[in-house]
Amino acid sequence: MPVQTYWWIGFHIFIFLMLALDLGVFHRKTHTVSMREALSWSAVWISLALAFNIGVYFVMGHDAGLEFLAGYLLEESLSVDNLFVFLLVFSYFKVPADYQHKVLFWGIVGALIMRALFIGVGAVLIAQFHYVLYLFGIFLVITGIRMAFDKGEEVNPENNILVKLFRRFFPVSDKYHGSNFFIIDNDGVRKATLLFIVLLIVEATDILFAVDSIPAVFAVTQDPFIVYTSNIFAILGLRSLYFALAGIMNLFHYLKFGLSIILTFIGVKMLVVDLYKIPTSAALGFVVFVLVASVIASVIWPKAEESKEAEQNV
Repeated sequence: MPVQTYWWIGFHIFIFLMLALDLGVFHRKTHTVSMREALSWSAVWISLALAFNIGVYFVMGHDAGLEFLAGYLLEESLSVDNLFVFLLVFSYFKVPADYQHKVLFWGIVGALIMRALFIGVGAVLIAQFHYVLYLFGIFLVITGIRMAFDKGEEVNPENNILVKLFRRFFPVSDKYHGSNFFIIDNDGVRKATLLFIVLLIVEATDILFAVDSIPAVFAVTQDPFIVYTSNIFAILGLRSLYFALAGIMNLFHYLKFGLSIILTFIGVKMLVVDLYKIPTSAALGFVVFVLVASVIASVIWPKAEESKEAEQNV
């Protein structure tokens, strides 16, 4: 059995053990996730990702180590948009705080499966058809430009086509029934609860964001193992990151423009790959610089309504 096969098997065993520990031990009882707990779990997932990164560096080499770090940071930063959508969906459906962790847990389990499929297909396409890199590059440039000019209009989550199709073929209860995704009503009819509809929207949203983020990571490396593991570590830390940042995400209003610049840069990197290969270290430095600059700019120049609220509180 090839050595890399053992890496794939070992990685999945580790991930499944961590997920089982998370849901079966630490979050066995439904409860509201506190800021302290969220920060602690964020630190755990980030530490595990960096420890894995060190392992990649020593086992696979300097370049692979840098590629993993760049892919992880890129995926984590692009996932910030997911956090805003989580906030919108939970607010729209008034999801009780006690149930939000369960929705995000199973949403992320579904995301792991879907991203594995996406990455597998992408790796095969790039290996067989080199021009796919150019298509990914064009797509990312267009997406980056559209993100910069997006006015952020209010979105109605129930307009999601997947939710509409599900409601057409499966009976749905329009209220919560504890933390259950399905119930059997008094007439013996099996129904999906409102909590399952929220989960369905979270899953559909991740599929849409994966269409942007996975091609971006392929711009850093075409090694499926590096693409997959960096993606998975970023996704695993997303749930705890949401609970840690939920109250302050709206403060970083320039982050959207930073992500727009990053997507456009990564797209250009893919388009010029046969003319000039931008070093991974340079790409990593650029991504870090743009992220830090956008956060600092948000703090220095807050939104007008935020400035008024600050003045009123003085």
